Amino acid sequence: MKYLFFFITIILLFNTSCRLDNFLYNPTEATEYKLEDFDDNPHFTLDSTYAIDTALIRLMTLESGPTDDRETIYAVYVGDIDSIAHDTVILYCHGNAGNMDYYWQRVKLLANAGGKNRFGVMFMDYRGFGRSTGKPTEAGMYYDVDACMKWLKSNGLTDDRLIMQGFSLGCAPSTELTANPRTLQPSKLILEAPFASFDYMVQDIAKLSLMGSFYTNLEVDNAEEIKKIEEPFMWMHGVADSYVGIQHGELVAMNYQGSHKVERRIVGADHSLVPSTMGFDLFMELIVDFITGKI
Repeated sequence: MKYLFFFITIILLFNTSCRLDNFLYNPTEATEYKLEDFDDNPHFTLDSTYAIDTALIRLMTLESGPTDDRETIYAVYVGDIDSIAHDTVILYCHGNAGNMDYYWQRVKLLANAGGKNRFGVMFMDYRGFGRSTGKPTEAGMYYDVDACMKWLKSNGLTDDRLIMQGFSLGCAPSTELTANPRTLQPSKLILEAPFASFDYMVQDIAKLSLMGSFYTNLEVDNAEEIKKIEEPFMWMHGVADSYVGIQHGELVAMNYQGSHKVERRIVGADHSLVPSTMGFDLFMELIVDFITGKI
C-alpha cells in the first residue's frame, strides 16, 4: 500500500492538475443495497447468529447540506425507530472505500454488542458513495453525517445518548462533529484507525518536505480537533496497520485532553482487521464496556 502512495506522490509531483483528494476517496456506486446478501466483503463475514431481523432495518434517504450544496444521501437505521427517544444510538461513519454494503458486517457487530439491538445503530453513505448523489468532499462528509444527526434528533434522540464512532476516513467527521457540534453533541467518541491529519499523512507516506496543501485542499486535522473534546474517548488501532500507521493514532490519542481515555493497541491487526484480530466477542465487549462506563 505504501508503494501505491509513493507512486501517487510521483504522479502528483509531475502533474499538478492531479490531487490527492481524488485518491483518498474511493467510493463504489450502487444501484441497490444488498446488505446481508452482499457477498464481496474483503475483510470478514459473520455467521448467521449475527443476522438482524429485517423488520429492524430501515433504508432511507435524507437531504444533506445547504441549498447551494445539497445532495440526497442514503442511510440505514438498525433498531426500533419507535424506541429512539429512549435508546442509546451509535452513529457509525465508515471508511474511504466501497459503500454501506462493505461495512454491513461491522454494523452488525455494533447491533449485536451486549445483546440483540441493545443499541440503535445508524450509518450512511457520504455523497458520491453507493446511491448517494454528488461528489465526495470534506464539507460534504460533515453535512452528510449531520443530516443523520438531524434525523435522529427529530426522532427524539438527545445529546447524552448519542455515541459517535468512526473508522479510518470516518474518524474525520466523527472527530469534527464531536469537537464542533452542529445538531447534537455526542456524549462519547470511538475512533478506530484514525489518521492524524492529511499533512501528517503526506509527510509519512511521501517522506517529502512539502505541505499537505501541495497535494490536497482537505483540511482534516484529527490530532488538533481532538484537543477540543472533553467527552470520554476510546481509540483502537492495529499495530500492524499498513495503511494508516499506528503512529497516526498515537498522536491523536496523545493530544486528547478530556475527561476519560481508553486506548487499545491490537497486536497483529492490519488496517481493516481490528475486530477479527481481537475476536468478535472481545470487540463487542469492548464497545459495550466503554459505552456503559465499565472501562
